[in-house]
Amino acid sequence: MLLDYLPVLVFIVVGAIVGGVMIALGFILGTRRPDSEKLSPYECGFEAFEDSRMKFDVRFYLVAILFIIFDLEIAFMFPWAVVLKEIGMTGLIAMTLFLGILVIGFIYEWKKGALEWE
Repeated sequence: MLLDYLPVLVFIVVGAIVGGVMIALGFILGTRRPDSEKLSPYECGFEAFEDSRMKFDVRFYLVAILFIIFDLEIAFMFPWAVVLKEIGMTGLIAMTLFLGILVIGFIYEWKKGALEWE
């Protein structure tokens, strides 16, 4: 039973060794020429003009959450499409219900103005 996991263990060990060697080579062979541009904090391509702890508009978070929700829901469609023939009509009805809930949520967000940017 444990011999079945030996290839996995070998793969992990070889991957860790190769990754460690690559990182070590980067430190050993890499050039170190620091200047003010390389050592400055990078933030959106322009110089920071306020404190980094300033308050953000809630819309930034709302758009991020909406993107994650709709993106993950669409990601569930790929495995469903692969096994559609095996799951038959029950799977089709379940996905139709799932997409219906998705569309209702999208319409709700649209009507509430969450997708508007002023």
